[in-house]
Amino acid sequence: MDFKYKAQTKTGDMIDSKINAPNEMEAIKVLQARGYLVLSIIQDKKSLFNIDVNDLFSKPKTKDIVAFTRQLSTLIDADMPLAAGLRTLAKQSEKPALRKVIASITDQVESGSSLSASLSAYPELFGSFYVKLVQSGEITGKLQETLLYLADYLERAQGISSKIRGALAYPAFILFALLIVGGIIVVYVLPQLLSIFKEAGGTMKLPITTVFLIWFTDFINSYIVQILIGSIIAILGIWRYIKTPKGHRYLDILKVKIPGLGQVSKKLYIARIAESLSTLIKSGIPILDGIKITADLVGNDIYREILLQAEENVRSGGLISQVLEQHEEMPPLMTSMVAIGEKTGKLDFMLDHVAKFYKTESYETIQNISTLIEPVLVLVLGFGVAVLVSSVLLPIYSMVGAG
Repeated sequence: MDFKYKAQTKTGDMIDSKINAPNEMEAIKVLQARGYLVLSIIQDKKSLFNIDVNDLFSKPKTKDIVAFTRQLSTLIDADMPLAAGLRTLAKQSEKPALRKVIASITDQVESGSSLSASLSAYPELFGSFYVKLVQSGEITGKLQETLLYLADYLERAQGISSKIRGALAYPAFILFALLIVGGIIVVYVLPQLLSIFKEAGGTMKLPITTVFLIWFTDFINSYIVQILIGSIIAILGIWRYIKTPKGHRYLDILKVKIPGLGQVSKKLYIARIAESLSTLIKSGIPILDGIKITADLVGNDIYREILLQAEENVRSGGLISQVLEQHEEMPPLMTSMVAIGEKTGKLDFMLDHVAKFYKTESYETIQNISTLIEPVLVLVLGFGVAVLVSSVLLPIYSMVGAG
């Protein structure tokens, strides 16, 4: 957030400017570190009319964080001081919102804060996993290697999301286009065409598909306003319900239970759990902290609860595998590999293999689903067109034959 401040420099000059910081105390610390005497500071509250449009439409995305992380790793490897590297990245950032964040992080680093502590002020961009790994890199003196691994990790995670979106984009587009075209036909085309059949209904027997089409068209056109309002209310109601803890949990259950896609979701969650926990263990993060961070990172309430149970069991002197084997959401392979890793002291090694296996499996499943959906959509579309054409053409042929 931005703060307006008035301050006096060591030379007695007065400054009236703005600073970006997570909170007021951090802003004051940064200004004092610059040698300023802060006279007044207030939050710069923006109204609807003076919102920075650049910030609104330039929110940093995963690819921006990946680029920032990789570039910072390169600058550190080139022996550039951390603050100078951050300042360089802030200047060259094309997105104003990200530029402000990096500038704020730079100010905090220059005032004496560690990089991990500065990053933790922006949890929406740098989660606990990211911050903990950076902290581990600072402690071990391997910050450059840690940042490079983080960039690769985030890139892999983004790659999985892109594959899923790519697999579902075509079917979603076809269904959306079908809905729009179908709506136009039902509202504007069919009423004109079917009026002819209504008039002839008393003198000729109409096919059942035509009768249904007339009823459906009349129903839609008679209650179109109510249908639209009802649909909007239903969508908003479902959206509000999903935002509740109970609704969010139900959605997470649906993600792993839905036929076909549920298996993909399971494999992706298992791969994420295995890779994240393995990375944290190899970075020297205590196992309890590693399990807790992984639980927050997994993105599904069902698996989060399982991991929190595992954390509690380990805290009491038990094993992770003892909890995993109690839940059907955890496949036997995962449970067995974790159990072997705990017995041999090579848990991170075993988790690496689990992550690779399930990532490969999920990629193949996603590709198979994408390949299968396309012909199914073509069949459904062809069937719909056939029903529509037969409903219109058969009565016309009957009327021509009767004439």
